[in-house]
Order: sequence, then C-alpha cells, then structure tokens
Amino acid sequence: MLDSNFSGLLLEAGTDEAGRGCLAGPVVAAAVILPKDFSHPLLNDSKQLSEKNRQLLKPIIEEKAIAYAVSFVFQDEVDKINVLQASITGMHRAIEALEVTPEFIIVDGNKFRNYKEIPHKTIVKGDAKYLSIAAASVLAKTYRDEYMKKIHQEFCEYNWQKNKGYPTKEHRDAIRKFGATLHHRKSFKLLPEQFKLEL
Repeated sequence: MLDSNFSGLLLEAGTDEAGRGCLAGPVVAAAVILPKDFSHPLLNDSKQLSEKNRQLLKPIIEEKAIAYAVSFVFQDEVDKINVLQASITGMHRAIEALEVTPEFIIVDGNKFRNYKEIPHKTIVKGDAKYLSIAAASVLAKTYRDEYMKKIHQEFCEYNWQKNKGYPTKEHRDAIRKFGATLHHRKSFKLLPEQFKLEL
C-alpha cells in the first residue's frame, strides 16, 4: 500500500518524469497534489501498470487531484542541457504550472534542484512508495505515450506507437536503415558501436 503523504502538510506535490532513457521524443514531467483521503487500488509506479490501467487511472487522477500539471522538454533542449537537467527542468515547469502552490515537494529519484523557497525531499523509487509521485508517473507516462503515438503517424517505420522511442532492437534497426529524424536526440548514442575483429 502506497503512503499518502511524506511531510504531513496538506499541499504536498509529488513529481516524476518519463522518457529519460529514450532515443527519441521529449522528456515529460508531471506534478500532482492529491487530497489526503485519495486512494485507488490500482495506483502504483507507472512501470508496474499495464497501458490499459494507466489509461484508466489518468482521468481519475485528473478529476480527483487538488492540482496537476504536465510539461514537455523536447529533444533539442534535452541535447542542449543533458537528460538529467531536462528531467529536473521539466519537473520545475510542471510545479510552476500547478494552479495551487505546494507547501512541500516530493521527488522521484535522488537528484533535484531547489524550487523557489519550497522545501523538498528526493525519494529513490518514490513512485512505488507515495501516491502523489505514482500519480505523477502515470500522467507523465500517459501524456508522453500519446505524443509518441501522434508522431508515429509521420514516422511509422520506427514503430514509436509500440516502442515509444526506447532503444529496442526494432527501433535501432530502423535508425540503421532510415537514419535519424528531427525527433531523435543527437546527444544520445543512437546505435551501439560495432566492433570488428581483425582475423
């Protein structure tokens, strides 16, 4: 069972991101403030949920949350500032976009920069420990997946509707065959180095 609150404060925002390990597309971050009495039997770290259950939870989170926001950091900016900074920047933007200012922020992972004067706590595997971080992980993942399905329509040979831009064999084979697109992150190693043994 996930905990509802870390700080004891009413307006505690959980924040998380999706897409850090992808070769293409944006890093997407979300921030969510849930009411203290919120619970849902399915809510967990988005990676533990089926796509069907993430889609089921998305409108419930959006309806029940005191506030939520989602932000996109696109590949050009990821290349410019690096993926860790893109994740933190995305979380900051999502928090900034909340209609209610949080009193405390709980962050999935172990890296974060101070956001204004609001105290925060980084929590490794926080998306599997706290409801608000789990809710943020679900929103970040569902919004990112929807975006990748949309750009798949134009670049269907990479099958982003299935692999969502992650470095699967299928995705790398398509990069090898068709090259990189404007959606690919140029700062990432898109293809593993090939070693040939001189015999």
